[in-house]
Amino acid sequence: MKRFRLVWCAILLIIMVVPTAEAAQKRTMQPIAPLMIEHRLVDRVVIVIDTERARMERDKTVDPAFVDTVIDFIGTYADKTHHGKEEKILFTAVATKDITAEEKNIMDELIREHRTAISIMKRLTDANHRYQKGEQTAIQDINTALGELTTLYRKHIITEDKHFFLPVMKYFSREEKNAMLQQMWDYDRTMIHVKYRDVIKRLEAK
Repeated sequence: MKRFRLVWCAILLIIMVVPTAEAAQKRTMQPIAPLMIEHRLVDRVVIVIDTERARMERDKTVDPAFVDTVIDFIGTYADKTHHGKEEKILFTAVATKDITAEEKNIMDELIREHRTAISIMKRLTDANHRYQKGEQTAIQDINTALGELTTLYRKHIITEDKHFFLPVMKYFSREEKNAMLQQMWDYDRTMIHVKYRDVIKRLEAK
């Protein structure tokens, strides 16, 4: 019986401590953590794109479904979700601080690179449509656009991870960081609804 009570006390302790530890971890997590985790997923997509580009060069063919998947991933995940959190939450907050001229220049360049990614995506979408209509010259345009995307994101992610995200955290209090982190969780929860509202609009347009 005594042993049973000891075991039960241990279980109760775990039940009480684990949620507290998880809550503490969430409170102390930097708001840049979700963004850097998302970068690792983009890194994986970049590797896959490079592999597919090598196959395209070898076989002189395009897999339109693969290109459509890349377009959906970059458009929804990388741009609307990831870039959205950066610009609407982190960058907006950073802009209220007395940052250095160098940090301001880096942030401006990061925003320009977001716009460049969108421009490349438009060219990629157009080239994929042309290829599906039988235009063989579109193969090179698709390969070029995919290559520009991988080059852009490799540079972009290094700049954010090593030269911007960590340095600007010094301007924020723990309370401000927690508030930004909560904004990011809330932002992510809305994105699934935004995505599928767009899907319905496209279906209705047809």
